[in-house]
Amino acid sequence: MVRLSDLPDPVAGFLGNMPMPEFESTPWVSPPPLRDAKVALVSTAGLHRRDDRKFRGGASDYRLIPSDVDYADLAMSHVSVNFDRSGYQQDVNIAFPLEHLHTLAANGEIGSVAQWHYSFMGATAPEQFAESGAEVGRLLKDDGVSAAVLIPI
Repeated sequence: MVRLSDLPDPVAGFLGNMPMPEFESTPWVSPPPLRDAKVALVSTAGLHRRDDRKFRGGASDYRLIPSDVDYADLAMSHVSVNFDRSGYQQDVNIAFPLEHLHTLAANGEIGSVAQWHYSFMGATAPEQFAESGAEVGRLLKDDGVSAAVLIPI
């Protein structure tokens, strides 16, 4: 991910002045201890299985990724040219740390790994995610997920 200081001044100024939501510091719900939590991944890397449709510019939908996915079956079709993909090409865990999540579960540091994980494509206006974000929230709840690792790309 690029730093604002690495961008041309006009771009950094534009991004630095974008309106951002403010959240209260109190969580909406009290989470269980991590050792009891069922954890899912939610990434904006534009990841999908090779037989899924690719993400397109302005996409606000998502792709389901099963917990037992073979990393060789994952592809990245994120449209942004503003980040370096070489880290992902060397280690998928940079954008989608599913192997690490399974290790945490095996070591008893988290309760379990969710059956399904979700990938969106970033570089899309946040308000366009209202419908699909709410849908993924319902799916996570229905799956009994109590914690999600958000991986912004």
